[in-house]
Amino acid sequence: MKVKVGIIGIGNIGTAHASAIYQGEIDGMELCALCDISPQRLAQLKEEFPGVPTFASSDELIKSNLVDAIIIATPHYFHPVIALEALKAGIHVLSEKPIGAYTYGMDELMEAHKQSGKVFSVMLNQRANKLFKEAKRIIDSGEIGEIKRSVWIITNWYRTQAYYNSSDWRATWSDEGGGVLMNQAPHNLDLWQWLCGMPERVYAICAFGKHHNIEVEDEATIIAEYANGASGVFIASTGDYPGTNRLEITGTKGRIVLEKGTLTLQRFSCDERLFCYGECEKIEIDEQVILDEEYNGHEIILQNFTNAILYGEPLIAPAGEAINSLIICNSAYLSAWKGEMVSLPVNEEEYLELLKQRAHDSHQKSKKATKSTFEGTYKNRWNTNW
Repeated sequence: MKVKVGIIGIGNIGTAHASAIYQGEIDGMELCALCDISPQRLAQLKEEFPGVPTFASSDELIKSNLVDAIIIATPHYFHPVIALEALKAGIHVLSEKPIGAYTYGMDELMEAHKQSGKVFSVMLNQRANKLFKEAKRIIDSGEIGEIKRSVWIITNWYRTQAYYNSSDWRATWSDEGGGVLMNQAPHNLDLWQWLCGMPERVYAICAFGKHHNIEVEDEATIIAEYANGASGVFIASTGDYPGTNRLEITGTKGRIVLEKGTLTLQRFSCDERLFCYGECEKIEIDEQVILDEEYNGHEIILQNFTNAILYGEPLIAPAGEAINSLIICNSAYLSAWKGEMVSLPVNEEEYLELLKQRAHDSHQKSKKATKSTFEGTYKNRWNTNW
């Protein structure tokens, strides 16, 4: 028994997914259809994946009866639109991140998911990383107590202007819906909320086109407040070279630091709150270092998606959780646009209206898009980059 899958959007990541499945790297999954709106790309696909039917529209593929699951690898605005159509048609869905460009309409999408009874996952492949999984286990076990503060400097998402010029849709409000927070850092925003929970309020400073000739943000700083009084800082950029990837989470009973492929866990001999008020004489620190391991997060998520359909395996990145990072992202943009702290969940109508205004005024980059190359392989930068 195999999951018959179709892929919609055969750009760089869509090609990598197609190649992995076509070459039999995902047990129980078979590539049965491909879809792209470019006639030139469709012609190439017939040569790259002989024998696999191709379609010029997602609607045609979904109605073809050739697949029981799809992978969505289109520009962001189409993710929820195609997912909704597929779920209503009784088809399992794996969407590339983010789950959408805005949270408005997500209630309808999740209701369709509930009614369909189908598997709905999102390609948040960095959840498969050993160190983040271990950090999640440590926090959930209570080993570091109650979280007091988190600071994530994730500035090694460096991109050149050529990257932004590689496709017309990149770095525009009309097609991508945002910059570093929407395209690169959704992985980190997801992991941040997965580990530390959802904040109650955020204040954000976003720099639009600071380092590149683009209209969206290539640098962002988010300050978060949580219900228990904890605070968080999240700093992301595509303009820092070589950049930094350092996450520190401080709790009342310990601290976690993830940096340079290691997780350092410091356990306190007594709760810092008790020490502060003299209920224990001193704090001794026991330190443990855990090293990262190589992994292919995309193939892990693909295999997990397949196993969830065939055997009921729990999803690593269910769609319902993927909405959380989008809420933080939209809230950060709204805060930056208004210059004030905003409460979560985001005001969906207000956000969508302001986004539409920016999309209406959106413009193509001054340089003509360069031709993309479809290598059909996963790039290391798509996994955790320490």
